[in-house]
Amino acid sequence: MNENPIDKDKITENPHNLPYAHTVGGAVVKPEDKGKIKSRAMTAMVEQTDQQLAQIYRQMKLLAEQANDIKKRIEVSELIYNAELRFEPIIGHTYYLYEKEDGKHLLSVIGPHQWGRSKGYKEFISAAKLLADHTWQLLNEDAETI
Repeated sequence: MNENPIDKDKITENPHNLPYAHTVGGAVVKPEDKGKIKSRAMTAMVEQTDQQLAQIYRQMKLLAEQANDIKKRIEVSELIYNAELRFEPIIGHTYYLYEKEDGKHLLSVIGPHQWGRSKGYKEFISAAKLLADHTWQLLNEDAETI
């Protein structure tokens, strides 16, 4: 009878169940470093969520700026609509807001450099353009938005 020269403790009937390669040419099977896997996953998760939070922050900042712009337009519009108007303003046209000697406001079609000698106001406040929603946008003298 031929006996196997290899010790029975060193062989198996089911080599596919071994946690390591059972032949010289077999694939190397290494246990995973679970700490390293978790660390990489946590790093990726933190990076992604930081990017998403930064994007949301930028969107919130933009919305806050837009809300402040609308609030400013409302304040200017109230000031202009409480001013003395001797005409009906037309959407898209630029008008000029002045403070008169008595402290009241006046909206005029005459710009500050068009008055000549008879200056009909105490102080020029701003140029303003009537928008389609009937709010006013303040303009500086170069007709740029402020």
